[in-house]
Amino acid sequence: FQICLVNLVHHHAGRKTCVSPDTTFQALTKASPVVKNSITKNQWLLPPSREYATKTRIGIRRGKTSQELKEAALEPSLEKIFKIDQMGRWFIAGGAAVGLGALCYYGLGMSNEIGAIEKAIIWPQYVKDRIHTTYMYLAGSIGITALSALAVSRTPALMNFMMRGSWVTIGATFAAMIGAGMLVQSISYDQSPGRKHLAWLLHSGVMGAVVAPLTILGGPLLIRAAWYTAGVVGGLSTVAMCAPSEKFLNMGAPLGVGLGVVFVSSLGSMFLPPTTVAGATLYSVAIYGGLVLFSMFLLYDTQKVIKRAEVVPVYGVQKYDPINS
Repeated sequence: FQICLVNLVHHHAGRKTCVSPDTTFQALTKASPVVKNSITKNQWLLPPSREYATKTRIGIRRGKTSQELKEAALEPSLEKIFKIDQMGRWFIAGGAAVGLGALCYYGLGMSNEIGAIEKAIIWPQYVKDRIHTTYMYLAGSIGITALSALAVSRTPALMNFMMRGSWVTIGATFAAMIGAGMLVQSISYDQSPGRKHLAWLLHSGVMGAVVAPLTILGGPLLIRAAWYTAGVVGGLSTVAMCAPSEKFLNMGAPLGVGLGVVFVSSLGSMFLPPTTVAGATLYSVAIYGGLVLFSMFLLYDTQKVIKRAEVVPVYGVQKYDPINS
């Protein structure tokens, strides 16, 4: 403030000089008694310049303080946010390259172990029927979810509730998804087929209500996202079918850890704006890391379905459940 004010005085006086903070007070007191009285009265508000030098020396010697790190993390910076987003995109591109390489490696038979697609030739008919039925229920779930999302999007009361974003809505959504999933898993497919299918319809309907707010993005964007999803699912399912049948079954523990990281990042991104460095980092971990994580889950789950269809005995006490699968 002192330097700017003195420069302004010198500019109006027709002189362009460079002044230092030590000469500022002298120039101001000579310029005007009013300014002199004002600065003398409020001089205690202006900290000495040597304190800045002391803080600078301490900062260089001790590194950044926690307050400075916090300010840097919460500072809006378009350049840093762009770099973080680009890193996430490169991470996705690297994962896609690895997936394509795995598809070529296993698809061309370069692995020493036989994959599920080769084993399918010697599968008994009941294993083929189990896998076929499982994927039919999967396709049915996707269709019911889409119809449910369309119905909720055309119901203003439900749409307003799902888009509210309050803790009540979030809690109710989590409770409905987890509760419906536990319900459909707990009912026996053989002993209570009617109740099982009703619970399956309920669960798919709840999932449709959860994704219904995405309909506000518009039809073209949703159609493009659907094609991207179909490409990811088809490509990774092909990788899982070509790879040895137990190749990805050991990824359960790392995937659980990754799911925890993505979940915490998703919760953190709710409290930090994406225009800050910290918020953009958490958002990128949740979006790009979640995309890679659930792609790996797709590999794991595909081979888990195949393994379960192979090992569950036909006449055992525990029957194969295609809906649960």
